[in-house]
Amino acid sequence: MNRVAVQPYYKIIRTVDGLDQRMEEQAREMILYEDRIVTKHRHFPIKQVFDLSYRPMGDGVGLLYLHTQQGVYSYTLKDDPESFITAFKNLNV
Repeated sequence: MNRVAVQPYYKIIRTVDGLDQRMEEQAREMILYEDRIVTKHRHFPIKQVFDLSYRPMGDGVGLLYLHTQQGVYSYTLKDDPESFITAFKNLNV
């Protein structure tokens, strides 16, 4: 299947070693295909995704919410996901 849209997101990984705490930012991609949405660790069939919504949090950061049959999953973004959400809604006619 061809990619319909790609949305960059990131995950902050915190590790504690004794008194030292490190934070690592991992860049990841959410990929929209005609039949599914794929993230690094999850695959969501399109028929199980009810909606996508976005909430800006300030400082150019926001949360993208995937509303699915299994629950709501949130992803931290630095970019506006409007084109990704529009592509998803065009598939779900």
